[in-house]
Amino acid sequence: MSFAKTDDGFSLYYEEAGSGEVIIFVHEFAGDHLSWEPQLRFFSRQFRCLTFSARGYPPSDVPAASEAYSQHRAAQDIACVMDAAGIEKAHIVGLSMGGFATLHFGLHFPMRAITLTIAGVGYGAEPAHSEEFKALSEEAARQFESIGSESLAPIYGSGASRIQLKHKNARGWAQFVSRLAQHDPIGAANTMRSVQAKRPSLYDLENELRALCVPTLIITGDEDDHCIQPSIFLKKTIPACGLLMLPKTGHTVNLEEPEKFNNAVRDFIAMAQHSLWWKRDADAAEQIMQLTDGKG
Repeated sequence: MSFAKTDDGFSLYYEEAGSGEVIIFVHEFAGDHLSWEPQLRFFSRQFRCLTFSARGYPPSDVPAASEAYSQHRAAQDIACVMDAAGIEKAHIVGLSMGGFATLHFGLHFPMRAITLTIAGVGYGAEPAHSEEFKALSEEAARQFESIGSESLAPIYGSGASRIQLKHKNARGWAQFVSRLAQHDPIGAANTMRSVQAKRPSLYDLENELRALCVPTLIITGDEDDHCIQPSIFLKKTIPACGLLMLPKTGHTVNLEEPEKFNNAVRDFIAMAQHSLWWKRDADAAEQIMQLTDGKG
């Protein structure tokens, strides 16, 4: 078993497979290092792939204090895993909570990111929904503490943007719920309160996002309603950014549509490797802005 040490003294469990240029996979709130198995089996044929469990997710350490969790820590922890594995630069692929961590990694460690793939990101980011999102996160934290992960898992897994996985792949959904049921309730509650509820809005990061030059791919499902508008915002704001929307797909895009997800990420990385993933044409972007402002 391999463990990385964080800068504040906690251990993070990670696994790797394959050889070559490196891809780091960063999991969502309801997942863990096992959530990326369809990707590891595909990409490890050509890449060195790493997946890890975030703090609060065994076999990684579960800090008891909520102050040990934050969006900033989540991004730093990616760098700590890379340091432990002797990796200077990597392609970073994240889903949902892991997508936010991937984005913040790109903002804080741009020289260490070859590309960024940010999937299922944006829930709670829209200013109009921020207070509702914080309240829902706090309630979810209380439920993990009061009824536990085993009782909450099937409820959480049947949400409006997750039920699609059950319709497409009942066995895969059952496995997803079974793994969620084993999550540490203290780690889940602390993550909800201190990472999810307190992360900054994407819209407050506009200036930083406009300066982000790392090639970026945004992936979202067209039935992941809370992530659609934030994904479009990221597409319009990050200079070298593409957007893929998968039809009839919810939040867990890498599990719902693994073949489409894998092929899209593979093609994106290949284009970036050959310098074919360029920034948006400045004149075209200006024309669009003028039309949006009613000047065109």
